[in-house]
Amino acid sequence: MELIVDAQNALGECIVWCERTQSLLWTDILGRRLWRHRPATGVTQQWEMPERLASFALAASEGRLLLGLESRLAWFDFAAGEVMTIVEVESDVPGTRLNDGRCDRQGRFVFGTMNEAIGRAPIGRFYRLGHNLQLETLPLAPVAIANSICFSPDGATMYFCDSLSGIIRCCDYGDQVAGERIFAHLPPGCGEPDGSAIDADGFLWNAEWGAGRIVRYRPDGSIERAVAVPVSQPTCPCFGGPGLDQLFVTSALVDLLESERYAGGVFGMPVTNAVGLPEMRFGARMGDDSAI
Repeated sequence: MELIVDAQNALGECIVWCERTQSLLWTDILGRRLWRHRPATGVTQQWEMPERLASFALAASEGRLLLGLESRLAWFDFAAGEVMTIVEVESDVPGTRLNDGRCDRQGRFVFGTMNEAIGRAPIGRFYRLGHNLQLETLPLAPVAIANSICFSPDGATMYFCDSLSGIIRCCDYGDQVAGERIFAHLPPGCGEPDGSAIDADGFLWNAEWGAGRIVRYRPDGSIERAVAVPVSQPTCPCFGGPGLDQLFVTSALVDLLESERYAGGVFGMPVTNAVGLPEMRFGARMGDDSAI
């Protein structure tokens, strides 16, 4: 796996591939910046955010992103550089902020929160923003750090985790959410589950924070392969490139006890025997051309 962008992100996260612009987008949460890189030209851009940007989603509307800022959901307009609030989240819960998020196969934004207070009690929740911009709380167990949100190719299964638990979970998913259960349990010494992505065969690729690798899980939760990353804190994988056959990974340099030259960078490599799925856009649906 080679270095693509020496971004030196404190906490790089939420990397996605935009097929319309043939570019990678990701956030440095602690740096309060949105990043974009076009591999074909090598051009990299940054936008400063008004607060920490935890996650985001591509939008069906051209030139927009749906932002999951630390305290609220908002629109971001690339041309104007404007951030427009949609709704505040957990304003009545001190110590929490937004964390991981991704669009489901119906183009709704599903995200979770995390507890930043000392002790990290499991008070974070999972939410869904509908096409009508109404926010609902999903009936899933509270967590300390919501992470690993992704969806099976048919949209009928949601994957997620509490990073501190070392367990990736899943549930039956649709308009109704039920059947929460264990998908995979990370053995001791394998770090913590961070961001995840699903490939076209329904296998889950998870970044193991602290273990320096990306693990591909079969739909039954068994490990199919592990890919080494040249830094100890990979945070989130995605598939990109014109054929969606390249794996890209963000990473973090925060909390490292020893220096790692390329920590906080974005890495990439060609993938064998696997391809990704187009990233769903907020407001789009499966089978809708605007989804890509």
